[in-house]
Amino acid sequence: MRKWSIFHAELHQRTRLGSFLAAFLFIFIAGSFFAPEKAHADFRVCNTTQNLVGVALGYRAKSGWVTEGWWHVNASSCTTLVVGPLTSRYYYLYAEDAQSGGRWDGRVNMCVAENQFKITGINDCFARGFQRSGFQEYDTGEQTSWMVQLTEENPPSSPIVTDTPAP
Repeated sequence: MRKWSIFHAELHQRTRLGSFLAAFLFIFIAGSFFAPEKAHADFRVCNTTQNLVGVALGYRAKSGWVTEGWWHVNASSCTTLVVGPLTSRYYYLYAEDAQSGGRWDGRVNMCVAENQFKITGINDCFARGFQRSGFQEYDTGEQTSWMVQLTEENPPSSPIVTDTPAP
């Protein structure tokens, strides 16, 4: 009779432990499905045109002004240029439509190169073997994320830039 009660007590204990683990697992899995997505902190460019766009980015770093490029942003898609929380308040963007030659530019002159580049400094672009392009300034304020949408208006050869803080 003693063996039966020990077996019964162990079985009851295992069943309680199994129920506890099953409940914990259920809550964990359900929580991962229904938990809100974490906000992504980054600087993104979305291309709403039907053409491939090349993008260059300028910003202030500890080493001074830096320009980087080229990111390729496919038609109707987005690309992240800065991953993680933004560390600069101001970012500068220049973009070119690969097919129509349309440009998204601005009044701030910075250096670019024909191929992939990372250039420190914005002065004497030509003397240093680079080209100079006008970048559009974006004041991100205290935002940790920012998104720029590249759109085209009529006529298609003169696209415009709109900017929105990322959610």
